[in-house]
Amino acid sequence: MTSPDVLVRVATARGVTTLTLDSPRNRNALSTALMAQLLAGLGDAVADETVRVIVLDHTGPVFCSGADLKETAAAYASGTVPAGMLGDVLAALWECPKPVLARVGGPARAGGLGLIAAADLAVCADEATFAFTEVRIGVIPAVISATVLPRLHARAAAELYLTGDTFDGRRAAEIGLVTASVPADKLDDAVRRYCDSLVRGAPGAVAGAKELLRRPSTAELRGELARLSALSTEYFLSDEGREGVTAFRDKRLTRWVTALDGGSGDHAG
Repeated sequence: MTSPDVLVRVATARGVTTLTLDSPRNRNALSTALMAQLLAGLGDAVADETVRVIVLDHTGPVFCSGADLKETAAAYASGTVPAGMLGDVLAALWECPKPVLARVGGPARAGGLGLIAAADLAVCADEATFAFTEVRIGVIPAVISATVLPRLHARAAAELYLTGDTFDGRRAAEIGLVTASVPADKLDDAVRRYCDSLVRGAPGAVAGAKELLRRPSTAELRGELARLSALSTEYFLSDEGREGVTAFRDKRLTRWVTALDGGSGDHAG
C-alpha cells in the first residue's frame, strides 16, 4: 500500500522510469512536498545509468491543476509563496540529459502547462483541456513562460495568456504545446511507441542532441527563471493576487468580476 505521504510514485522498467504525480485529492497541484519529491525522482533517474527515458505521468483524472493555491493562501502570513520552487522543477526538466516525455490524460492548468512544455515530448488525450488561468486570479504565468513561450506560436500565446480561456488537446498540438494529441484509448500506445523509439538512441548522442535543441542555454534559462520567479512572487503577494487566491479558496467570484454590471465568470482551475 502506498504511503499517503508519497506524492510522486517511481517505477522503472526496460530503461524507462515513470514519475507519476499521485496527489489526486488536490488534482495533482504543485505543492512544495510534491515538487520536492518530483525533483528527487528526477535526480535519481538521471543518476541511474540504466535509465534511458523519463515519463511524467499522473493518477486521477487531472494531470496537474497548477500551483497549490490552498498552500499559497496559508503562506501569505509569512510573506512568501511556494510558487518560486517551480523554477527549480522546470529547470531540472529542461536540463535533464535524458529525454522526458509527458503523458497527459486529463486537464492541465497554469503551472501544469509549464511541466508539459519543459518535457521534450508530450502526448495528450484529445479530450484533455488546458488553460493559462493565472490572469483570472490576479497573477501572471511568469515562471512557466521560460518553457512555454519557446513552444507556443506567438499569436496563440497572446490569446491564451490574456484570456485564460480553455482549449482542448487538438488545439494544444496545433499551437505547439504538445507533440501529439490522440484519442484517450490510444494514449498509452502512443507513449509506448515514443519510448520504444527513444531507447534506441545512443545515450550520449541523445544527450548531445538535447543540447542542440535547448535554447536559451542552461545558464540563460536559470537566470531567466530566477527573474521570473521573483516576478511571480510579486504578483502573488499583490492585492489582486491575494484576492484571487482567496476567492479561489473560498469558491467565490473575484471582486473584479462581481464589479462588472451583470458580469459572470469562472474560477481558475
